[in-house]
Amino acid sequence: MALREVLPDLAAMESFGARIAQRLQPGDVVALEGGLGAGKTTLARAILAALGHAGEVPSPTFTIIETYAAPPLRMPVVHADFYRLDDPSELMEIGLEDYRQGAALIAEWPEHAGGFTQEAGCLAIMLETVGESGEGGRIAIARGGADWVGRMP
Repeated sequence: MALREVLPDLAAMESFGARIAQRLQPGDVVALEGGLGAGKTTLARAILAALGHAGEVPSPTFTIIETYAAPPLRMPVVHADFYRLDDPSELMEIGLEDYRQGAALIAEWPEHAGGFTQEAGCLAIMLETVGESGEGGRIAIARGGADWVGRMP
């Protein structure tokens, strides 16, 4: 099952993130795919804000993993950026599975971590820019795993 959403501006991205957050459950993965500047971190920030995070959301490019507790969020969330991983086996060293216990995972560059689409709770979102520098907004193509049937944003 796939959903195509046109996101012409930041307000549309925030609305899309809020709809994802409303349906998000512990154990889910939101796998954000797309090139540099496609809006992965912007969408992650929108999801976290809709879950109740009021502060800054730094990009986890260098730390790889940032965690957000409940409360104040509706559920614990792990925000990960796997861009710098050379091999999925590095996830064991990072301890990703420990972080994921009872939490939702927002994963940027999931393909560097071996992907998560085999998980029933994975919502994979491909973000594409419209126009040469993205001035036309974004297009999001969302594909949900079995657990997302009836919950697609």
